Amino acid sequence: MGITDEHPGERSGPDPIRLLAIRDTPLSLDEVFAAVRDDAAGGTAFFVGTVRDHDGGASVRGLGYTGHPTAEAVLRRTAAEITAKYPVRALAAVHRVGDLEVGDLAVVVAVACAHRGDAFDACRRLIDTLKEEVPIWKHQLFTDGGEEWVGA
Repeated sequence: MGITDEHPGERSGPDPIRLLAIRDTPLSLDEVFAAVRDDAAGGTAFFVGTVRDHDGGASVRGLGYTGHPTAEAVLRRTAAEITAKYPVRALAAVHRVGDLEVGDLAVVVAVACAHRGDAFDACRRLIDTLKEEVPIWKHQLFTDGGEEWVGA
C-alpha cells in the first residue's frame, strides 16, 4: 500500500491514489475520508477549501469554477508526483466546477501516511500544487455587481 517508510521510492500493494475527481456536484468530506482510510496510517491530513464571502476587500456573492478538459489528467499527474515524493498510504482530491455559493465546498484533499508530519507535508504540497498547476479558473461575482477571473 503506497510508499514504505523504509524505502520511499518503492511501491507495494494497491495504488495510494484512491479518489481523484473534478465534478459539478457537491463535495463530501465523508466520501474523501472513506477513500483515504487506511489501517496502517497514523495520520490523515485534510484541506477543505470553501467559498468565502470576501476577497481583496470586496464582498463576494458567489463564484463559478471552470476546468480545462485536461484538468483531471493534470490532477492525476500532480497526485502521482506527491505519492512519489512522500510516504503516502492513501490520497484523495476532489475539486468542484460550476456555480457555487458562499459556504460551499470548492476543493477537498486528504493524505494518509504512517506519521502525521508526513501527512501534513504531503497534504500541503498537494493543495499548493493543485492550485498552481491544475487548469481550473475561478470567476468571482461581487455584491456590487463587479466580477473578476482568478487564475486565468
